[in-house]
Amino acid sequence: MVRLSAVLRLPLHRFCAGPRSPLGSHQAMAASLGPKPLVAVGQVTSTPDKEQNFSGCAALVRAAARRGACLVFLPEGFDYIGRDSAQTLSLAESLDGDLMARYSTLARDCGVWLSLGGFHERRADWPSTQRIYNCHVLLDPTGRLAAAYRKTHLCDVELEGRVTMKESSFTNPGTEIVPPISTPAGMLGLSICYDLRFPEISLALRHAGAEILTYPSAFTFPTGSAHWEVLLRARAIETQCYVVAAAQTGRNHEGRVSYGHTLVADPWGAVVAQCSEGPGLCYAEIDLEYLRRVRREIPVQSHRRADLYGTVGLQAALSVP
Repeated sequence: MVRLSAVLRLPLHRFCAGPRSPLGSHQAMAASLGPKPLVAVGQVTSTPDKEQNFSGCAALVRAAARRGACLVFLPEGFDYIGRDSAQTLSLAESLDGDLMARYSTLARDCGVWLSLGGFHERRADWPSTQRIYNCHVLLDPTGRLAAAYRKTHLCDVELEGRVTMKESSFTNPGTEIVPPISTPAGMLGLSICYDLRFPEISLALRHAGAEILTYPSAFTFPTGSAHWEVLLRARAIETQCYVVAAAQTGRNHEGRVSYGHTLVADPWGAVVAQCSEGPGLCYAEIDLEYLRRVRREIPVQSHRRADLYGTVGLQAALSVP
């Protein structure tokens, strides 16, 4: 039997800081097969200052475009992170508001897809509910809204003496999984942060054709240091997808510090790109031929026993019109 590890090819990658790792022989061989789609993954420190946040994110998007990335990922809370729920609600906008219009122009000017991974969205029910949605927005290179996924799993956790969060106190949960979207890098499945803890959504997206899963996040330090990398790698291994996770890092305000460690994992579960401390970008090539090889050699999707434990996910919500 051919061992998959013997043919492993890691995509080209770069850390946010420090020298680029030298290409191994397997990477040189992959490079000889021609260029692969390049994605850029952003790590930022959002504050309550929306203008400052936009300036920093726009600079990262422009740098990624100059580098040749076709798709740029920004984390949950890229627009802002409020000091409390009252400030969070007061700063929220609709998808047709000024901030999203500026990001639409940015995508068009740079000619890139933008994964904006956690926009504080006011919808039509705002006057009656006084709650917002945590919305993952995908813009195409013309600035058009290609997809919008609203976070379905809200983060209500209490680690005694360390972390208390109750997202449901000011956020409405989304009601559907969005089918994967075709991008130049592959079929992209959208999730947000706390969704990472629920493999059902990743398996549903994989069943619907996803090749890349993305988890834009704002993990806290206690939960991130314990669970961040192992959960991301697990989602990559069980779905045999690339997993892209843009993250908040550092002190967002006096009451919050985010974990960081933005990364990309390949379908074998290897971390192939990762950010160091502070805001910045890491890059990874998406090798869909390698993904297909992983799936051929360990065909877990066809081995699933639906007769024993049923089908996973909301298939009606995932059917493409």
